[in-house]
Amino acid sequence: MSKKETQLKSNGWEIKDRTYFLRDSTSPLTLTIPGKHTKKHPLLWFDKETGTQKELRYATNQASVFVDEQKGEATMGHITFRDGTLTVPKEEQALQHLLSLYHPLLNTKYKEHKPQDIAVDQLEDLNYEIDALIAAREIDIDHAEAIMRVEIGSKVNSMSSKELKRDLLIFAKRNPRLFIELASDENVQLRNFALRASELGIISLSQDQRTITWASNGRKLMNVPFDENPFSAFAAYLKTDEGVEVYKSIDKKMK
Repeated sequence: MSKKETQLKSNGWEIKDRTYFLRDSTSPLTLTIPGKHTKKHPLLWFDKETGTQKELRYATNQASVFVDEQKGEATMGHITFRDGTLTVPKEEQALQHLLSLYHPLLNTKYKEHKPQDIAVDQLEDLNYEIDALIAAREIDIDHAEAIMRVEIGSKVNSMSSKELKRDLLIFAKRNPRLFIELASDENVQLRNFALRASELGIISLSQDQRTITWASNGRKLMNVPFDENPFSAFAAYLKTDEGVEVYKSIDKKMK
């Protein structure tokens, strides 16, 4: 048994069949990834113990994937995914070592199927969904309107409070991570406030979307920074010392 194999066993390497899958959802019928080091497709692994780059090569008649540990003539093998997956039996340890431990495309082009990792991801997703649904149930109607305006735009203006709460719960269930992000973002409420002020004709946005003014007298409130959403920029402005007074004035006009 080689030194590397001894280390693998001591680190808990399990002898078993392993399955790998391509990360791209649009998997081709067949895809072959590099199985040996070339100038075009480098296949190297950095050995921290020796501080050197080690050349990798998949040979069906060799026990090791390291070229400097292979002996005699090497019979090269192909590493081919079919319909996005590749199953490697426990007897092909060298290929498993290459794919699970050393290949530079691991976790970028493909991943190893690990049921325990999938369970962890699913548990995390379920916890996000529960947290999002609880938050959506407790959220006040103004906050609900602000969040749903991001999702469906001005349609919120014609929705009843029950319709808003229903769609908010559906949104939280379908996309809990985005919901939680929006629910905790104070700018979402201020942006909704700015949009409502515009819809009510309290403030006005110029045709080139570069200036926000009072609709009643045309007095300029702010210039919109280049390449920014006007109402997001106005939401940020409302948090400034000058903007706080503008917020109070708009709030009075809305009531």
